[in-house]
Amino acid sequence: MLLIKAGGGKDINWEGVCRDIAEIWTSEPVILVHGACAQRDELAARLSVPIRKVISPSGITSVYTDQEAIEVFLMAYAGLVNKQVVARLQRHGVNAVGLCGVDGGLWRAKAKKEILVLDGEKTKLLKSNLSGRVEKVNTELLRLLLDHSYLPAVCAPALSDENEIVNTDNDTASAVMAGALGIKKMVFLFEAPGLLWDADDEGSLIRRIDRLKIENALPFARGRMKKKILGVKRAIEAGVETVYFGDGRSVHPVKNALAGKGTVIY
Repeated sequence: MLLIKAGGGKDINWEGVCRDIAEIWTSEPVILVHGACAQRDELAARLSVPIRKVISPSGITSVYTDQEAIEVFLMAYAGLVNKQVVARLQRHGVNAVGLCGVDGGLWRAKAKKEILVLDGEKTKLLKSNLSGRVEKVNTELLRLLLDHSYLPAVCAPALSDENEIVNTDNDTASAVMAGALGIKKMVFLFEAPGLLWDADDEGSLIRRIDRLKIENALPFARGRMKKKILGVKRAIEAGVETVYFGDGRSVHPVKNALAGKGTVIY
């Protein structure tokens, strides 16, 4: 089984992603997790809802999520983008079913109602935060779909233990899901050739990383890439053996990644 996590950047080649999945789907089961950050930001701007990006004391970038933000999040992720991805997969002959982490309690998260963020040189505590970290996965629902030849196309948000809708990190959720299902290989697609020595130089690709030394890659990761590295670390700890970072903008994003044309963590 293959788990593909495709980012939500505006330049992701969704036609290529879905075409590749359709080909792979004929020989092995696939689960797709997708983002929608570009559409979220565009929709938020149209609705005049500010998207507040914050940085934790450890340097991790995230979005502070209040009630207005979670409503926009739902519209973009579970609504607009999820159904567009499902429709595209259907056009390629893949019987996809769109789900967010709320459906069937698919992703259960531990709520983080207060978060520490950097404000200049100071650290502040933000309250009334609607986010959480996925800790449990409804594998029975996923296996039910897979056993009947449906491809799950999954996205945030998640459901807290108190049954509140909460924003969550797709990279971490994908890692937890891979571990729960015993998946051995994952593909991460985003708007870069792979992990780079220099984030400003796309020619500085890191081609191979020993999975037991994945933490050594953190100094080269910038912004959201830090979360991906931490997600990979968690996936490896959960039993994933090989992780492929690939360029989601390419003609064959998934096939190129699996062929080792990006970064391979093994």
